[in-house]
Amino acid sequence: QVQLVESGGGLVQPGGSLRLSCAASGFTFRMFAMTWYRQAPGKERELVAGISSGGGNTNYADSVKGRFTISRDNVKNTVYLQMNSLKPEDTAVYYCNSKIGYDLWGQGTQVTVSS
Repeated sequence: QVQLVESGGGLVQPGGSLRLSCAASGFTFRMFAMTWYRQAPGKERELVAGISSGGGNTNYADSVKGRFTISRDNVKNTVYLQMNSLKPEDTAVYYCNSKIGYDLWGQGTQVTVSS
Protein backbone atom coordinates (compact mmCIF):
# COMPACT_ATOMS: atom_id res chain seq x y z
CA GLN A 1 0.00 0.00 0.00
CA VAL A 2 1.38 3.37 -1.04
CA GLN A 3 1.23 5.62 1.99
CA LEU A 4 2.87 8.15 4.28
CA VAL A 5 2.24 7.97 8.02
CA GLU A 6 3.23 10.87 10.26
CA SER A 7 3.83 10.63 13.98
CA GLY A 8 5.45 12.54 16.82
CA GLY A 9 3.09 15.47 17.24
CA GLY A 10 1.75 16.65 20.56
CA LEU A 11 1.47 19.48 23.04
CA VAL A 12 4.66 21.32 23.94
CA GLN A 13 5.46 24.52 25.78
CA PRO A 14 6.99 27.50 23.98
CA GLY A 15 10.73 26.99 23.64
CA GLY A 16 10.35 23.23 23.63
CA SER A 17 11.21 20.64 21.00
CA LEU A 18 9.51 17.88 19.06
CA ARG A 19 10.65 15.46 16.39
CA LEU A 20 8.16 14.44 13.76
CA SER A 21 8.55 11.27 11.71
CA CYS A 22 6.98 10.28 8.42
CA ALA A 23 7.20 6.61 7.47
CA ALA A 24 6.84 5.79 3.78
CA SER A 25 5.76 2.53 2.20
CA GLY A 26 4.72 1.17 -1.17
CA PHE A 27 7.12 3.16 -3.33
CA THR A 28 10.87 3.54 -3.81
CA PHE A 29 11.41 6.12 -1.12
CA ARG A 30 15.07 6.82 -1.87
CA MET A 31 14.21 8.07 -5.37
CA PHE A 32 11.94 10.93 -4.29
CA ALA A 33 12.30 14.28 -2.60
CA MET A 34 10.23 14.74 0.53
CA THR A 35 8.56 17.81 1.94
CA TRP A 36 6.93 18.84 5.20
CA TYR A 37 3.96 21.19 5.10
CA ARG A 38 1.76 22.61 7.83
CA GLN A 39 -1.70 24.07 8.06
CA ALA A 40 -2.87 26.24 10.92
CA PRO A 41 -6.58 26.82 11.60
CA GLY A 42 -8.04 29.25 9.11
CA LYS A 43 -4.85 29.41 7.06
CA GLU A 44 -3.62 27.86 3.85
CA ARG A 45 -1.23 24.93 3.87
CA GLU A 46 2.36 26.16 3.69
CA LEU A 47 5.69 24.55 2.91
CA VAL A 48 7.91 24.13 5.96
CA ALA A 49 10.95 22.20 4.72
CA GLY A 50 12.08 19.98 1.87
CA ILE A 51 14.87 17.49 1.30
CA SER A 52 16.23 15.96 -1.89
CA SER A 53 16.11 12.25 -2.61
CA GLY A 54 19.67 11.66 -1.40
CA GLY A 55 19.42 14.08 1.49
CA GLY A 56 22.16 16.39 0.24
CA ASN A 57 19.95 19.40 -0.40
CA THR A 58 17.45 20.98 1.96
CA ASN A 59 15.33 24.09 1.97
CA TYR A 60 13.29 25.84 4.65
CA ALA A 61 10.60 28.44 5.04
CA ASP A 62 12.05 31.67 6.41
CA SER A 63 9.85 31.34 9.48
CA VAL A 64 11.58 28.11 10.60
CA LYS A 65 15.18 28.60 9.44
CA GLY A 66 17.64 28.01 12.25
CA ARG A 67 15.00 26.24 14.37
CA PHE A 68 13.84 23.26 12.29
CA THR A 69 15.95 20.55 10.64
CA ILE A 70 14.73 18.10 8.03
CA SER A 71 16.53 14.80 7.53
CA ARG A 72 15.88 11.38 6.09
CA ASP A 73 16.91 7.75 6.47
CA ASN A 74 16.70 5.92 3.15
CA VAL A 75 17.16 2.57 4.87
CA LYS A 76 14.25 3.11 7.24
CA ASN A 77 12.19 4.88 4.55
CA THR A 78 11.52 7.71 6.96
CA VAL A 79 11.79 11.49 6.86
CA TYR A 80 12.12 13.53 10.03
CA LEU A 81 11.49 17.08 11.13
CA GLN A 82 13.37 18.17 14.25
CA MET A 83 11.67 21.24 15.65
CA ASN A 84 13.43 23.32 18.30
CA SER A 85 12.64 26.63 19.97
CA LEU A 86 8.97 26.13 19.19
CA LYS A 87 6.66 29.12 19.15
CA PRO A 88 2.86 29.35 19.50
CA GLU A 89 2.71 30.32 15.82
CA ASP A 90 4.14 26.89 14.96
CA THR A 91 0.83 25.35 16.06
CA ALA A 92 -0.60 23.48 13.09
CA VAL A 93 -1.27 20.10 11.58
CA TYR A 94 1.97 18.93 9.97
CA TYR A 95 1.89 16.82 6.81
CA CYS A 96 4.56 15.09 4.80
CA ASN A 97 4.35 14.96 1.04
CA SER A 98 6.05 13.32 -1.90
CA LYS A 99 5.42 13.88 -5.58
CA ILE A 100 5.59 10.34 -6.92
CA GLY A 101 3.79 11.08 -10.16
CA TYR A 102 0.97 12.49 -8.08
CA ASP A 103 0.84 14.28 -4.76
CA LEU A 104 1.01 11.73 -1.96
CA TRP A 105 0.02 13.06 1.47
CA GLY A 106 0.00 11.63 4.93
CA GLN A 107 -2.89 12.03 7.35
CA GLY A 108 -1.10 14.71 9.36
CA THR A 109 -0.02 15.07 12.96
CA GLN A 110 -1.12 17.85 15.28
CA VAL A 111 1.48 20.09 16.89
CA THR A 112 0.27 22.47 19.58
CA VAL A 113 2.64 24.97 21.19
CA SER A 114 1.08 26.47 24.26
CA SER A 115 1.82 27.20 27.89
